[in-house]
Amino acid sequence: MSRIAYVNGQYVSHRDATVHVEDRGYQFADGVYEVFAVMGGKLIGEQGHLERLAHSLSELRIEWPMSRPALMVAVKEIVRRNHVRDGLVYLQVTRGVSPRDHPFPQHSDSALVITARKSGPLDKDTLRNGVDIITIPDIRWQRCDIKSVALLANVLGKQEAREANAFEAWQVDEDGYITEGTSTNAWIVTASGELVTRNVSTSILNGVTRLAVLEAAVEVGVDIIERPFTTLEALAAREAFITSSTSHVKAVTRINGQSIGNGYVGDLTNRGLDAYVEYVETNGGPQTTDKWN
Repeated sequence: MSRIAYVNGQYVSHRDATVHVEDRGYQFADGVYEVFAVMGGKLIGEQGHLERLAHSLSELRIEWPMSRPALMVAVKEIVRRNHVRDGLVYLQVTRGVSPRDHPFPQHSDSALVITARKSGPLDKDTLRNGVDIITIPDIRWQRCDIKSVALLANVLGKQEAREANAFEAWQVDEDGYITEGTSTNAWIVTASGELVTRNVSTSILNGVTRLAVLEAAVEVGVDIIERPFTTLEALAAREAFITSSTSHVKAVTRINGQSIGNGYVGDLTNRGLDAYVEYVETNGGPQTTDKWN
């Protein structure tokens, strides 16, 4: 059965899904997106994704393409039509179609595309198999809290990681502090046992999975410190891991070729993964959704 996409009010075959050549998402990357994880047939973090989408749209002054309830009807219909029990849903909203000109058009209808794809069920053993990461300069713009489709710097960073046989690249700001990965949030466990992740600001995208891990950690009594940390601190860490809707909670065992801790997944990372899975299975995602920058 062919995949089905939603494009501006119509459900169409994925192979026939197209947008106009003068869509501002294509011309200027003038748009935003969200990626929902689907686990066991259930959307994870629905409220969090909607709130972050609202933040991104508001900051770029792009109109909602439809009401939130109607949008979620379309999202869930794409999940149903594609028979996705475990996988991802990609949603993109742009400012729409207008003659190419840098200023906002006076009149345009926001464009909406939704797609979905299947994946295997969440596999804790695979997530516990540590991955390598590298560090690179953060060359992105200064509004990383907006989930913009303008991802060229992220693409270059991810490619640099791949060419180094690494899974991810952690980006480092001008002051020497790690911001986040090219498509993930960054976490370390310090030598003294502190669980640390960068505080929310315009320097990072506040991940929905990040929020779920924060809330799950509180439920199981793990204290988290939200602050910047340096590459040197990461290299000296006892443990490290990354989070995202696609990676969930994935252990990091090497940074820039250097083993982290004993070179294996750590106890707090293991506990974090278990707590996250239990939390999202019970709650469906984070309950705190009012802090995006």
